[in-house]
Parts: sequence; structure tokens; C-alpha cells
Amino acid sequence: MTTLKPTSPAAFWNRLTRYPALLALLLAVILFFAGGLISPGFVNPAQAINIVRLAAFLGIIAAGQTLVIISGGEGIDLSTGGIVTLGAILAFRFTDGSDALLLPALLLVLGAGAGIGLLNGLGITLLKIPPLVMTLAMTGIVQGTILIVTRGEMIGKTPPLLARLISEPLLFGISGVMYLWVILGVLMWLLLERTSYGKQLFAIGVNRTTARLSGIRVQVVVALTYMLSGMLAAFGGYVLLGFSQTVFLNLGGPFLFPSIAAVVVGGTLLSGGQGSYWGTMSGALVLTLINSLLTAAGLQEAFELMTLGGILLLLISIYGRQQDYRR
Repeated sequence: MTTLKPTSPAAFWNRLTRYPALLALLLAVILFFAGGLISPGFVNPAQAINIVRLAAFLGIIAAGQTLVIISGGEGIDLSTGGIVTLGAILAFRFTDGSDALLLPALLLVLGAGAGIGLLNGLGITLLKIPPLVMTLAMTGIVQGTILIVTRGEMIGKTPPLLARLISEPLLFGISGVMYLWVILGVLMWLLLERTSYGKQLFAIGVNRTTARLSGIRVQVVVALTYMLSGMLAAFGGYVLLGFSQTVFLNLGGPFLFPSIAAVVVGGTLLSGGQGSYWGTMSGALVLTLINSLLTAAGLQEAFELMTLGGILLLLISIYGRQQDYRR
């Protein structure tokens, strides 16, 4: 049996792959500097800040998806895109441009997202509906409800204060959404690493039968996880409104696949039980950079989508998503 020397490239690679969040971040740095080969002038501080700003929206939306995938049980929340759209529309219509209604609108958005997520969780735990089926059905229900309520007319306005807080530079020329993303990252780390919920979430992701025998109320944790996923997706829609300053019926749709891909590229196992939100944040940076590079290359949209899909498959195979690593 051949043993790897501690200083060999293979040994270094094996150690690095044990920290997928760091690996994804390293890849993001490499991609950024590689952008200079594709488009002169790509590598500059302003571009770096802009890429992080764009990645923040995907990272925020992918936060709930991280929790669901860690929970295992083939969990993926396909209702994320619809809930993002609903959150933005609720804030847009409820505030109608009024800064004074920003906080009540946020509470309304979070409550709506949590309610939809809870319905997903109850359908999965009590009715034993597979997560993909349940969340896909909920997507249809949410989209249908939006059509009934709005009748296809996007009436409302974006509060100027929300647009300023999210999109405009605050301290040191950095926009508010970037500070918000960092705060969310710290809160997610505390939730996953410093609470009993986080410990139970990882436990049920590894083995639900063992977790149940250990006294963990698996159904409660799973239902709570989908409720948090819905709430975070709706919050993502609220934040996205501050950037787009308008709404349309498929506002959140383009974020569904990237929200799943960011989690996986960041090293969270699709089988559940292992992962981190830091990894998801790094994955969001990688995906945003890939999109920026493909756009800079001037590819047609069809070829851009094909290339993105191929790159994601390559990244997932390199990371070896079913490997065991320590968090």
C-alpha cells in the first residue's frame, strides 16, 4: 500500500478537499484573476466588489436551501424561486413606495415565507410526500396564488429607503447587501454550530433512524427546517426588490437552480449530514464569477447555459460530493 508524503501534491490536495468551503473560495480567486485573460480590465477592485455584491443576492436566497440539503432525506426545496417572487411582490404591493411600511412589510414577507415553508414541512413529515414532489407542487400553488391576487398586474412601488439600503454604497463604498450577507453568514454559522437545532439537523442528515432512537424529534426538526427555508427565500425576495426595484412573475425563477448549485459547489453533500453556509457563500461567489466570465466571453445565451451546466458537473465531480470530510 502506497502512503502519501505529507509534502506531496496529492497529500496537499487531499487535505484541501477536506475543507470544501476553502476550496471553493480558492477557485473563486483563481477564476477572478483568470478573467483578465478573457477580458482586459476585468481584474480591478471595483469589479471584485461588484461580483461580491451580485453573489450576495444568490447567497442570501441559498441560505434556506443549505439547511434543507443538510437535513438529508433527498431534501431539495424547489419552491424557493416561487417564494422569492412572492416575497418581492408582497413588499412591492404592501409598501407601495412608503418607507414607513418597510418593517411591517418585512414581517409580512417573513410570515408568508414561513407559512409556505411550514406547509412544505408538514406535507413531507405528516403526509410522507417526497420533498421534490411536495415543494414542486407548492411552487405551482404559489405561482397560481400570485396570478389570482395580482391578475398579472404588478401594482406598487419600491420604497426609496429599501433601494438605498440594499443597492447604494454605505460605509467604505460597500453596498448594504454585502454587509447584510456577512451578518447572515454569522447568524447561519451560529445556528448550525452553536445551537441544539444545528446539532440535531446534522444528526438527522446523517441517519434519521439513529437520530430518532437518540431522542431527536425528527419530524419537528424537518418541519422547522422547511419553515426556515421558506422564510429565508421570502427574505431573499424582499432584499432582491431593493436591487431590481421592480417585480415580475418569474423574478425568483432564475435563482432556483443556482441556489442548489451554490450549496453543492460549496461542499454540502446532497445526501445530507455535512456542509456549511460558509461553503454556500463561496459557492455563490464561484457561480457569479462563472456567469460573469461567460458573459465577458460574449457567448450566446444557449451556449452560455450549456457551458455553465458542464462546468457545474465538472466541479461536482472534482469535489467528490459523497466524500467524507470534517466540518
